[in-house]
Amino acid sequence: MTPFTKYDVAVRAEATLGEGPTWDAARGRLLWIDILGARLHTYDPGSGHRTVRVLDQHIGAVKPRAGGGLVLNLRDGVALLDPDDSFRWLHHEPVPGRRANDAAVAPDGSLWAGTMRYDEAPGGGTLSRITGDGTHRTVLDDVAVSNGTGWSPDGRLMYYIDSPTRRVDVFDHESGRLSDRRPFVGIEDGAGFPDGLTIDADGCVWVALWDGGAVRRYTPDGSLDHVITLPTPRVTACAFGGPDLTDLYITTARVGLDAPHPVAGSLLVVPGAGKGVAQQPFAG
Repeated sequence: MTPFTKYDVAVRAEATLGEGPTWDAARGRLLWIDILGARLHTYDPGSGHRTVRVLDQHIGAVKPRAGGGLVLNLRDGVALLDPDDSFRWLHHEPVPGRRANDAAVAPDGSLWAGTMRYDEAPGGGTLSRITGDGTHRTVLDDVAVSNGTGWSPDGRLMYYIDSPTRRVDVFDHESGRLSDRRPFVGIEDGAGFPDGLTIDADGCVWVALWDGGAVRRYTPDGSLDHVITLPTPRVTACAFGGPDLTDLYITTARVGLDAPHPVAGSLLVVPGAGKGVAQQPFAG
């Protein structure tokens, strides 16, 4: 197992619940969010330029769109920001007590958007597939905290986290359909809860550990081979970015910490951590 200990602070911030790092290749920037702060952040590592947009409601994820603009997984549904900055709902489905959480874009360009109840009640969340024309289909309907979702480089496997299960599960995936759900890895007691994930070019699965202060890499056979240890416990998600997709960006949270570390809530980066896979933009 190879430990990584060197990280840099890409953006020093005090996000309440930093989440969802995503590389926007067309714009050469990183997108990330503060769920409970209802903020959408952008960061250009080349120039250091940053922006922060305050939203009207909690946001679970943001992804680039193929035609420009962004798709947002919001408390009350999935919405589009057009290149001219206009807003419109693609799928509007407000449910009292429920909010959006993590989301990912599949190889076919569809958005797989997760939800959860604010009280994290078992069965209160879902995972749904939304296409560019607004077609919505619930894929999983018995979820507590829908979190990390990602596909193997060939698109034949989908990895998925429902955090309270303390597992990363894997499905067979074909044409937007899932089958044969099975455990991929379990997180042992005392190591935290699996949160966000990303897949690298070797098909390895990188998992952020909430209350575990680490990001782990598991090989395709489920063996643990890399650990990035971080000084703040609430590590939420990770994604490869930069022009060559070799830098691992990591989001963190301050929520619930009595004495947060100075980097809690910041966007961190481990340069040269591996090699990511180019992500499809949302086809809508």
